[in-house]
Amino acid sequence: MKTICLYFEIHQIIHLKRYRFFNIGTDHYYYDDYENERTINEVPERSYIPALKTLIDMAHEHAGYFKVALSISGVALEQLEIHAPAVIDLLHQLNETGCCEFLAEPYSHGLSSLADEDCFRADVERMRKKVTQLFGQTPQVCRNSSLIYSDEIGSVVADMGFKGMLTEGARHILGWKSPHYLYHCNMNPNLKLLLRDYKLSDDISLRFSNSEWNEYPLFADTYLGWIEALPEEEQVINIFMELCALGIYQPLSSNILDFIKALPAVAKAKGITFSTPTELCTKLHSVAPLDVPDPMSWVDEERDISCWLGNVMQREAFNKLYSVAERVRLCDDRRIKQDWDYLQASNNFRFMTTKHTALVMDRGIYDSPYDAFTNYMNILGDFIRRVNSLYPADMDNEELNALLTTIHNQDEEISALKKEIENLQVKLTKAEKCTAAEEEQPSAGTPADADAKPAKKPRKAATSRKTTKKE
Repeated sequence: MKTICLYFEIHQIIHLKRYRFFNIGTDHYYYDDYENERTINEVPERSYIPALKTLIDMAHEHAGYFKVALSISGVALEQLEIHAPAVIDLLHQLNETGCCEFLAEPYSHGLSSLADEDCFRADVERMRKKVTQLFGQTPQVCRNSSLIYSDEIGSVVADMGFKGMLTEGARHILGWKSPHYLYHCNMNPNLKLLLRDYKLSDDISLRFSNSEWNEYPLFADTYLGWIEALPEEEQVINIFMELCALGIYQPLSSNILDFIKALPAVAKAKGITFSTPTELCTKLHSVAPLDVPDPMSWVDEERDISCWLGNVMQREAFNKLYSVAERVRLCDDRRIKQDWDYLQASNNFRFMTTKHTALVMDRGIYDSPYDAFTNYMNILGDFIRRVNSLYPADMDNEELNALLTTIHNQDEEISALKKEIENLQVKLTKAEKCTAAEEEQPSAGTPADADAKPAKKPRKAATSRKTTKKE
């Protein structure tokens, strides 16, 4: 039986402000508040809120049948909690239906998986804990920024205890193979891989409202007919996209939400089910390992990482940013930690791309990729100065690692001593109770001795009187 794994991602770009060279050292605030507030109010109204309401209606109408998966970056979550709490409320409502699985992803929506393993682990774990705290679910499946994946990344994710990972069904990786099967990591078979069907996904997220597309207008019956016509043995159809595809990339006027809402009923009539990523990773067996020596993603035709690290400017900015990763991990400055999250976001590097693509990219305040690079490097220069003010630049990473190890060992020693003190306090309390009980027993058990003591007092008094008479 064929099953659809429907997944949406929520991420919100944090726009940087125009930052001049002469601001370095004097201005430590890097963000365009007007643009950020505008987008965080506009996108929920046009996309997140109506889309989530539709998913909630689908969950109630097809209870136990319709299922969906979601992930949200920590950066987006912070903005939504402040500016659009209605979205958080709707996410809670969707969670309460029992049809939604929440996945883990890097908190910053950054590229740490390509630069620093410790940074990547910490980033994902932060988001994992945040999801557990908010929705009561502990994510079992991971989704990297823009579905970036390689054998090494998969091995790290498997070591973190995840059952599965989402990634792209890239043609140059699969070759003759189909994305409609469950695969596993080449370096760790415990990690199952769900591969995105980019054609079926992009038919909704990119082409749905394109009147020049030869399949326009697209109806649910036609779409699910394509899935039904797939070979019988191809049972897993993974449809992954950003949630803002519903309302932003494809305007509400295109009836995109009516199309989405019609999917469960039509699928049920055709004998097609819906499954969550964890269900697939648990119930199905992998058919083969997936060999991915070089990172791939769901971006552009190449499905690689060239849109972020394809030119010298991007690599220079990327290497300079992660050169202070150890120092940032050491510091306790809350502002620096938050700036670190926002500066890691992958869109900062994508604005610097010089690639020519079929899709028109909105660079925001930047006139060109060179403008984006200059602005980012100015901000990064100030940020690194702040980090180096806490930890001198002449301290190399080996010294920092040694310091981190020392601090870690001291923390473990302090924790062990605290436990020992707690155990001793428990023993002391028990000993005091035993001593008190023993002291109470003689006074309660020998009343005769208590009567004997007053009898001695008259004799002492008599002796005292005799001595007085002699004198």
